[in-house]
Amino acid sequence: MSLSVTNLYLADKHQLIINGCLAGDRAAQAELYSTYCRKMMGVCMWYAKNREEAEEILQDGFVRVFKYLRTFKGEGSFEGWMRKTMVSAALSKYRNKSTHLRPVAEFNTDNYNIYEEPSFIYQYDEKELVKLIQTLSPAYRIVFNLYVFEGMKHREIAAALNISESTSKSNLADARKILQAALTKKKAIN
Repeated sequence: MSLSVTNLYLADKHQLIINGCLAGDRAAQAELYSTYCRKMMGVCMWYAKNREEAEEILQDGFVRVFKYLRTFKGEGSFEGWMRKTMVSAALSKYRNKSTHLRPVAEFNTDNYNIYEEPSFIYQYDEKELVKLIQTLSPAYRIVFNLYVFEGMKHREIAAALNISESTSKSNLADARKILQAALTKKKAIN
C-alpha cells in the first residue's frame, strides 16, 4: 500500500470508530479508548499531582469525549479535540476548588521577566519533568501547563480559571522559578 492509500485507510477506520461511538456501539467505544488511552493519559499526567489523580481525570475526560462527540465537526484533528477535552476535564477538577487558585501575592512585573520563554524545560527528560511539575501546587501547575504546553495567553488562562491576569502571570513566574531551582539542584547533584 502506498502512503496516501494507508492514510486513507486509517482515516476511514478512524471515521468508522467515531461513527460507531456516535451510534452507541460499545466495541467502537472500547476501540476509541484503547487507541487514545496512552496519549491522553500523558496529557492528564501533566495536570495531575499523581498517577491516581491522572486516572480520574482520564476517566472524566473520556466520559466527556463520549458525551460531546457529536460536537466534533471534523475540523482539525480528532486527537487535538480529545486533548482539549482532557485539559477541560483537568481544569474542571480544580475550577470548583477556588481555594487552590487564589493568588499568593499580587503580580509585580519588576520581579519577573514575563516574556522569557521557559526554554529550560525542553532540556530535560519528559518523565523527569512530569514528576517535577506534579510537585507544584495546583494553581502553579495548571497555569504553567496552560501557558507552556497549551499555548494559552494570560487573558485566556484568567478567563478559563476565573482568576485575574496578574494572578496567572504571578503563578507562571513562581512555577518557573520553582522548576528552575529544582532542576538546577538536580543538575548539581548529578
